[in-house]
Amino acid sequence: MNLAEALDPLRAAAFRAWRTTAAAIPGGRIEAFGQDGNRIEAIFVINLDRQPKRWRRVTRELRRFTTADGDNLMSIVRRVAAIDARDGRAVAATADVDPLYQIGDQLFVQPDERLARSFSADEPVRMSRQEVAVARSHIEAWKAIATGPDSLVLILEDDAWFKPGARASINEIWREVRKRSASGQPDILFFSYEDAGGTASREEERGGLFRPVRGLWHLSGYVLTQAGAMNLLRSMPVKGPVDLWMNYQFAELDALAMTSPAIAQRLDGKSDNAYSVMPYLARAGVVDGGHAIKHAGVLGSERVLAWTRRADHESLAMALSMLGLRVRVFDSDEEPLSPVALLGELRLFDALVDPPLLPAALATAVAANETKFILEGSDLGPATTLRTQVAPSRVAVVDAARVEGRWATLCGFLKIATPVEAFPLGAPRSFRLFRRNQTTHRMAEERVPRKAVPIDNSPWVLPPSARWRPTEPSVRPTDRGDTVIVASSMTSPSESFPRVTETFPGNLASFSPDRLSFSNDGVRIVLDDGAGNGRRLTSGAFASSRSFTHGWFQADVRAAAGPGLITGFFLHRASPRQEIDIEILGTDPTRMLTNVYFNPGEAGTAMEFGYRGAPHWIDLGFDATQDFHEYAIWWTADRIVWLVDGRPVHERASWEPTPIPHLPMRLHANLWAPRSVELAGRINAQALPACATFRNVVVTTKMRASLRPDEPQELIEQRSEVVDSV
Repeated sequence: MNLAEALDPLRAAAFRAWRTTAAAIPGGRIEAFGQDGNRIEAIFVINLDRQPKRWRRVTRELRRFTTADGDNLMSIVRRVAAIDARDGRAVAATADVDPLYQIGDQLFVQPDERLARSFSADEPVRMSRQEVAVARSHIEAWKAIATGPDSLVLILEDDAWFKPGARASINEIWREVRKRSASGQPDILFFSYEDAGGTASREEERGGLFRPVRGLWHLSGYVLTQAGAMNLLRSMPVKGPVDLWMNYQFAELDALAMTSPAIAQRLDGKSDNAYSVMPYLARAGVVDGGHAIKHAGVLGSERVLAWTRRADHESLAMALSMLGLRVRVFDSDEEPLSPVALLGELRLFDALVDPPLLPAALATAVAANETKFILEGSDLGPATTLRTQVAPSRVAVVDAARVEGRWATLCGFLKIATPVEAFPLGAPRSFRLFRRNQTTHRMAEERVPRKAVPIDNSPWVLPPSARWRPTEPSVRPTDRGDTVIVASSMTSPSESFPRVTETFPGNLASFSPDRLSFSNDGVRIVLDDGAGNGRRLTSGAFASSRSFTHGWFQADVRAAAGPGLITGFFLHRASPRQEIDIEILGTDPTRMLTNVYFNPGEAGTAMEFGYRGAPHWIDLGFDATQDFHEYAIWWTADRIVWLVDGRPVHERASWEPTPIPHLPMRLHANLWAPRSVELAGRINAQALPACATFRNVVVTTKMRASLRPDEPQELIEQRSEVVDSV
């Protein structure tokens, strides 16, 4: 366990206790607030309707202080209802916010050589729904100021607290503001911010104030004049996260900021914000998140049976999975479940969608009070039985014909927090996602490798009680596809597989283009000492310039030798994270590690759960570092087959033990050094440099286009894939 992670709850609890105690201690008079025309006349607090606890906390902070007139600060407070990212209509496209911005905008606020080397300045980034909601919340406050009676207003987010000494420092800088007002009053004054990694550009620093040029993040407390509000509204649309965009407005607004912020954001408040730039920072090595987030599920003993209209897209099944339920979907031609079979399925799965039930099995489900029932229409499934024999509190109708309100109905019924993402369209029914396609050729217990690798405990991996065992490949794949999508010998640089300049969390090495060299043998990737992007090692990688959905992915590979090294050939996407891996560890190159990561959702869904995935060792019967061998992944809608030198060595069907990834992924190849010593051993610096070589990379498919038919055509172009990041 990461010690910092373990201490976080203790720090939060200590902070909460401190602020609770401080709330009982008067904070004193702040001369900057008052009604004489030269003071802050109102405080607008931006607060979500579903966050009453935050409202109570911030009001306790404000009640400690009084205005210059001796009135409690709460006397001038107005609550501004925040825009909720969970409300699809509220974060829909408007003229106020342009959700697309560029890496260059991030670099303007916080220059970073690692990020600049990894991405071009015009690399597009799409704001998350949460970022759009935050921007629109601030815009609503600006509109209220522009049309209201107050000339000076403090805007606060609801997680604000006043730091020790805040009263004195605000009084001091307010006197300085009055001195400077002779040459023109600033339109905006920041009481709360964070310096962007120490890179903030400051001018005219005196009297506790400075004039910011750029470089301030987390602008959660600022005084805005009526004229300033009008200027901000005239400058719209807000392009990118609101604090990023405001950096571009500093000069126009004649902005000032406190040298030492008087207001900060609380340490004990959980945030469901998703930061759109974070995957790019991780890929560039600016941040290293270490282990991925783990999700242990949401339901206790309750289980769900659901019946749908069996539409072309399986919306309800995807929604239940996004909520953190382990979901199995049944086809109409499957055998009805007996009571014993139903109970067996409910021990493995949280939700069964369209389950065929014998009358006795339905009676068993009805008799179990912990079982809930969901229908996409009031006439579906055993609707008559449910109306007459089940309490209304155990039945919900989530009308598939309604566009709005489905999340509210479903989440209210299951007592689960509503996601910020839009209700999903769902995977095409033809993909047969979430089916349990058990293969018959189970590997004998004694043949399962003794050194089994732990798998994730999550709603998208079968639990240990399922006793999943690897599958003997049942047949030799013959349907590899007759259409070559891309192919490259990799003896020279390829536009189809450009070099990658980035890294990822948990990797001790950064990737640099100069670590790839081309010859008649293919592309040689060298890992060696040499600082890059904040990592002590430098290596190389390449990836396909486009994404694919299903197909045959093949390459000749000679793996790198040595402890602490992994040669990788894999398919990957983010938002949501899905992955199909081939990895060869330099410490034991006679084996290959296969793995699958699955997260549910549509393209752009911010679900990145998974730490271990569902790995499995394959004995190769040779040393993969000595010569080239052909490695392939055959990925179809209902199964994945791994092949070595044309021979199937491993096969997985749906729910063995994960669903099959269903969204477009890019093909990657790399040589990297994991932070985890447990996985690959400790790297031996004396054995460096190490190299892996790839050649004859081929992708074939039966589909004319490799993207899902229901996704926008523009996603075919890699430049516009702003949500599909490593």
